[in-house]
Amino acid sequence: MHIIAVPLFIFAANVMNAGKITEYVFGVCKGLVGRFAGGLAHVNVLASLVFSGMTGSAVADASGLGKMEIDAMRAEGYDDGFSCAITAAFATIGLIFPPSIPAVIYAMLTGASVGALFMAGMMPGIILALALCIYIAFISKKRNYPKSAPPALGAYLRYVFKAIWALLTPVILLLGIYTGVMTPTEAGAIAGFYSLIVAFLVYRILDWKGLKQVLMDTVKGTGNVSIMIGAASAISFIFAKEQIGVRLGDWIRSFTDSKIVFLLMVNVIILVLGMFVDTSVIQLVMIPILWPVAEQFGVNIIHFGLIIIFNMMLGLSTPPFGMCLFITSGISGTPLKNVIKEIWAPIVVMLIVLLIITFIPESVLFLPKMFNMMA
Repeated sequence: MHIIAVPLFIFAANVMNAGKITEYVFGVCKGLVGRFAGGLAHVNVLASLVFSGMTGSAVADASGLGKMEIDAMRAEGYDDGFSCAITAAFATIGLIFPPSIPAVIYAMLTGASVGALFMAGMMPGIILALALCIYIAFISKKRNYPKSAPPALGAYLRYVFKAIWALLTPVILLLGIYTGVMTPTEAGAIAGFYSLIVAFLVYRILDWKGLKQVLMDTVKGTGNVSIMIGAASAISFIFAKEQIGVRLGDWIRSFTDSKIVFLLMVNVIILVLGMFVDTSVIQLVMIPILWPVAEQFGVNIIHFGLIIIFNMMLGLSTPPFGMCLFITSGISGTPLKNVIKEIWAPIVVMLIVLLIITFIPESVLFLPKMFNMMA
């Protein structure tokens, strides 16, 4: 029944992406980390991490929060290409940080636990945030990017009070799942209902006309995902019947029995595909092929899912066709070549984190094991 969770997560994301909610989240994050060198770039990373917990969508982050982040950085003298690159790189965190729609789809295709996938995605997301902040600190000192003046206590507390209702959305969602009180589907329904109440009654940013648009966007998003899931189910059935995965596994094992070599091959395949092919197509075609092979090599189902999804993240910000590059370039009016020039260093940082989660499985599995979510 995980399929029902998808439109619920999409609905909650669309509501949270409305009005001034992004402004409140940005204000809270600016008060926390804006005082460091390259302050607004750090704010960008933290705000994207927080916002991803409300939307689970890279596109929602890049388009909703992204323009505000880039405009603020431009006003303080940051290079436009750098601002867009940081925004594009970390907007993708929504794919891996809970709630993650690709994680729900992966669970449907493989039978993995959605709750365990959500929990497993938290540590890689935090590691990536810290790694990007280290890079930002280095480049900010080199380029003499400014610190942001801390807001007055009263102004900051007003931002916190306004943002707290939105920030409770991922808390309700994740605590409900992790404590076992709610299934992912039930948590999605409650998060959607809560976000609707907050948008209507607390923030008063949504009217009936706005709700109609939110519902239309939800239907469109759900339709796209449903078509993908239907096609993936058909492909999975065909591949299973024809034993494509078993044959591929036998072929790979004919020249290597090394799990490390296999995982390197998976990373290279998905990374190269991600440069040219939409991430949904990768998930649709490659998971039914690669998971049976990974199972033969003894790869943990949760660990493998996070490796695949992290590679998909990279694809969204990797030239020449990374969607987040085009979004940040478009909303800011920055030439795409300037964004591409600045994206390579964040991509190297992301590749290092990818190698960490690939070859240190506990970096992914630590939290699910701690909360007894591993089968």
